[in-house]
Amino acid sequence: MFKLSLRSSIAIYIFCLGPLTSNLSDAIANTKSISVQKLLNENNIKYEDIPTIISTNNLELKSLKELVSSASYNLSSKISKRYPSLDLNANGLPQYLYGKNYNNKIANTKTSQFKANPSLFLRWDLIDPQRGLEINSARTNYEIAKNNFEIKKYDLIQEAKSRFHKFQQSYENRQNASTAVDLSLLSLKDAKSKLEVGIGTKFDVLEANSQLARDRQLLEEKKIIEEISIISLKEILNIDFKKELNINNKQRLMGFWNYQLNQNINNGLKNSLSIKNINLQGLIKKNQAKIFKNANLPIIYISNNLSTTFSKGSTLTSSIDPEDNRSSYLNTISLNFTWNIFNGGKNINSSKAKNSEFESEKYAYANLKNILKTNITETYLNLIKNQTKVISTKKEIQSTEEALRLSRLRYEVGISTLKDVLLRQKELTNARTKYIDAIYNYNINLDKLERLTFLKKTPKCENINTDMKNKIYSLCDY
Repeated sequence: MFKLSLRSSIAIYIFCLGPLTSNLSDAIANTKSISVQKLLNENNIKYEDIPTIISTNNLELKSLKELVSSASYNLSSKISKRYPSLDLNANGLPQYLYGKNYNNKIANTKTSQFKANPSLFLRWDLIDPQRGLEINSARTNYEIAKNNFEIKKYDLIQEAKSRFHKFQQSYENRQNASTAVDLSLLSLKDAKSKLEVGIGTKFDVLEANSQLARDRQLLEEKKIIEEISIISLKEILNIDFKKELNINNKQRLMGFWNYQLNQNINNGLKNSLSIKNINLQGLIKKNQAKIFKNANLPIIYISNNLSTTFSKGSTLTSSIDPEDNRSSYLNTISLNFTWNIFNGGKNINSSKAKNSEFESEKYAYANLKNILKTNITETYLNLIKNQTKVISTKKEIQSTEEALRLSRLRYEVGISTLKDVLLRQKELTNARTKYIDAIYNYNINLDKLERLTFLKKTPKCENINTDMKNKIYSLCDY
């Protein structure tokens, strides 16, 4: 009885504490939501704000959060099996009996009575071989649900960052296309001026017009791509498409990576939530195998059945007494057990099936580790490749700018052709495009490494490792 009282007190305490904790969590969530809404109302979205906006504003993440709540409630449901259950039954609340009994040898009798038969049935499972395993499985499923939420959150943050970089890339490409149009207009003006003074040709004017038309078409395409990229960014951030946003358009390097490959792989494997989920899935399969196996073990429980009867009126009497009140009760306490001794080997075979599924999880675990190692290595090498590209394409821009300047001077003094100028002009546009793409790919791989390894990029070049000092400091110059 003391144990029952103690458990009841704990249950009441948890029941009272639960709403308080829930209200506190809701208050924190509401505070974050208000801060995000304030941020969105200011129409100012920064790269650093993306994780906060995604965590509180993304619709897909909100949907997944409800699944976490569902797993939590399911766990609470399984834990409740540790406590006694109480059932109230009532056959007629109340019921009215009315009838007559005719007999040719004795006096006829009548029945007129109001009656109620409530009963209380208490059951408490003392030994249930499946109960603890079911609770463990529910708790593991809850952990998996939380991990799935975190996995999706990190994936959405990375995708949102990728779309942010895509928007900046599209803006820079539009600016590049606009610069190309300006250069083509200048070339066309020069060609027309030379034609007017008699030292140019009609062919030069036609060629300059053709180049201008191509550059204008390129500019229109880049404008459309920019518009698509901003819509895509608004979609994942759950922002109204009609709303104007103030976003930093200037493309830049978002940080630097100062971790060696082995450190990346080790940290990625250690903190991977997907790998943790595979391990948890294996535990669930193992628990399920034990649950089927334990289904053939007895369940021992205490029961208490209290039945009562209340009636008013008379039954089977010659005259009805409406004031006739009667009551009775019966209380039964017993120790019971149920035992599923044999069911044709169903539970044993089901247990073996779950053990086989558990073995399959081991191979899935090893396969996922290999995939993760490959992804981290590939991303790391791509980051190094794009570090080199950023430097080389920047130098290419400087060279082509000087080549274009010299070609234009040579054309002005008559020792070069307009075709050479237009060629250098296209080379400059292409060099700028490659530079924009190199920064975009660098930032994409940087964010991907953060996602895969759970390490943080370095905001300053001074923190880069000494063995890569020359390369990184060259990169920092840009």
